[in-house]
Amino acid sequence: MTTIDTLKNKYHNLVDDAAFSEILTGSVYTLGARAVSAVIVLTTSIIIARFYGPQMLGVLAMVNSFIVIVSIPSMMGTATSILRLIPEHISKYSVSSAFHVYRKTQYLVAAVSIGIGLSFLLASGLIADKIFAKPHLAHFFALAAIFVSFAALMDLNTQAVRGLRLIKTFALMQVMPSFSMLAILLIASFFFRSNNDPVYAQFASWGLTAMAGIWIMDRAFRSRMRTDDKIHLLKAKDIASLSIPMLMTNSMQFFISQTSVVMLGIFHGESDVGYYSIAVKLATLTSFALVAINSMIAPKFSELYHVEKMEELFHVARKSSKLIFWTAVPILMVLVIFGSLILRWCFGKDFTVAYPAMVLLVAGQFVNAISGPTQLFMSMTGHQKVLRDIIFVAALINIGLSVLLIPKYAINGAAVAGMVSLSYWNIHALLFIKFTYGRSIGYIPLCRQHATHNVRKT
Repeated sequence: MTTIDTLKNKYHNLVDDAAFSEILTGSVYTLGARAVSAVIVLTTSIIIARFYGPQMLGVLAMVNSFIVIVSIPSMMGTATSILRLIPEHISKYSVSSAFHVYRKTQYLVAAVSIGIGLSFLLASGLIADKIFAKPHLAHFFALAAIFVSFAALMDLNTQAVRGLRLIKTFALMQVMPSFSMLAILLIASFFFRSNNDPVYAQFASWGLTAMAGIWIMDRAFRSRMRTDDKIHLLKAKDIASLSIPMLMTNSMQFFISQTSVVMLGIFHGESDVGYYSIAVKLATLTSFALVAINSMIAPKFSELYHVEKMEELFHVARKSSKLIFWTAVPILMVLVIFGSLILRWCFGKDFTVAYPAMVLLVAGQFVNAISGPTQLFMSMTGHQKVLRDIIFVAALINIGLSVLLIPKYAINGAAVAGMVSLSYWNIHALLFIKFTYGRSIGYIPLCRQHATHNVRKT
């Protein structure tokens, strides 16, 4: 059998698999959208690096990290809980009931984010001076605090679309933030040309995407609602009580993904942050497959687990892992082999100093790829508390290594911290699944799964 015949057989096995076809279709749309978004983000980064310099890239990275910090408590975990609440209310009650839950969640997030944003607005000077030791960035942090509510609503709307299973709309909303930022940046650069254009373009894109998302969700719900729909009212405190426990996991994920950027901003200059932000952008190209597929499999994992179809659950999980691996590994190989040339040609000679850090980060993403959707699997099968503890330890590892390594080794120290913490998180979760169910959801070619057929539900 030729290689082409082998690939055809693998393709038909995926397409003809009824249990996996819905996930595959949705993943194709989402993968395409994330690929387009990644290209747009890299194009934007190249424009900023070439015309505004690495210092502005560093400022933008710090502003984005600041927004992530402030958005996490503003969201209160609703980005995860809305994925459960919308399908639950549609199946138990009606579309109108789900719309009421969504709208109440939207109001709750808006109110909390405005309050938190105002607090950080008042403290923006202190943050710039005392935390980052860069008082000249105070006005950027002040503006970011004003736009916190837009960033929070943008994230909420994107997740709510997933709850409605609007695959094409979700793909569109994946592209919208990066596309609008690039468009606004090009317009601003052509007509106004200020050194601060990239940061202002980022703020404007959050506002535009948030408003567009609210309009899209409103139309999507109203087109499905009926006058005789049964409505089950859910109080804001009930939404909060469900969502807040999920806040812990989201908070720990922030420390893993953003601590290095913050530490670099504290111990080194904006240029180092800019170099590291490019290394992260390139390295995380290998993870977009995982994120895209995760966007589609959450409802399927939950459904199969709660009806006790464990064989089918692991079948879908393994196929998802295969798809993640074969999508991510080619990108990983290109980055390792040609990464230095890519940095030189796309961003300039100075950016080649980021190559070792990028390779370290890519190694962490490789572990991420072979592990499969561990986080989502644990969240959907009732092990969210164990996952929270694993991520908490990973965050402590990240912080500890960052404090030890970044002052002396700068971006390479930051990359080691990121690689180790991400690898620990995935390997620990993978081993927990293996010891709990007697089988693994990870995928390494030529490594056979010795699955046990007596799988216990815990």
